[in-house]
Amino acid sequence: MAPIRSRFLYVDVSAQRAKQLRRGALPRLAHLRPDPETGARPEMPPKLERVAMQEVEEGLVAYELPEKPPVGETAR
Repeated sequence: MAPIRSRFLYVDVSAQRAKQLRRGALPRLAHLRPDPETGARPEMPPKLERVAMQEVEEGLVAYELPEKPPVGETAR
């Protein structure tokens, strides 16, 4: 993924990822992944927003931007 240059997009993507983590999604950071042999999950930090922000900064979260309507047309 291309790095996010807009701080507003960064906040939106991070917030959506934090919501996924709160609902039980597995973290994508290597030090927070479950142990492949035992399946034991490490202790999650209390602020999942920080985990989400770090995942976005490292490019581990895929996102799509909605298409813009052509100039002169209004979205309905």
